[in-house]
Amino acid sequence: MTDANLFQLGIGLETGAQEEETNRSETTAICDALVDSNREDHFIRRDGKVFAGTHLIIEVMKGTGLDSQALIETAFRRMVEVCGATLLHIHTHKFSPQGVSGVAVLAESHISVHTWPEIGYGAFDVFMCGDAEPWNAVDVLKSAFETDMVEVRELLRGEELIAKEVAA
Repeated sequence: MTDANLFQLGIGLETGAQEEETNRSETTAICDALVDSNREDHFIRRDGKVFAGTHLIIEVMKGTGLDSQALIETAFRRMVEVCGATLLHIHTHKFSPQGVSGVAVLAESHISVHTWPEIGYGAFDVFMCGDAEPWNAVDVLKSAFETDMVEVRELLRGEELIAKEVAA
């Protein structure tokens, strides 16, 4: 593999982040800081819980237009808008003979998709932190792909880590 290919994969890029060893007292201090309601960060504090973000696993079924890159990119932009997120970049790829994969990179995290248009199915992930409202994306998907057959599972990312550490 050439250096250019490795660069595209992000291998060998210096990010400033270094792997660090932490002991239990350092982890406890981090979790204590996250629970502090005076912190100004993008962690979410709701209903007595603290978590990194809301991750929706969205199953679109019997959808139309799931083979259109343009429609998917338009849906991504609309989701970003109605969720109150900040778009950094969109990248999609059209497969032959059908299907689209894509990601919208957000300041608040990401939206991703992989479609199987031959069966009307799209697998979407909407992960957002901070004040963004990812649940608003569901109606955008129903409208964009002309279906009411949408199922959603919600994960509160980081909730278990913080809950376990605070309870310990």
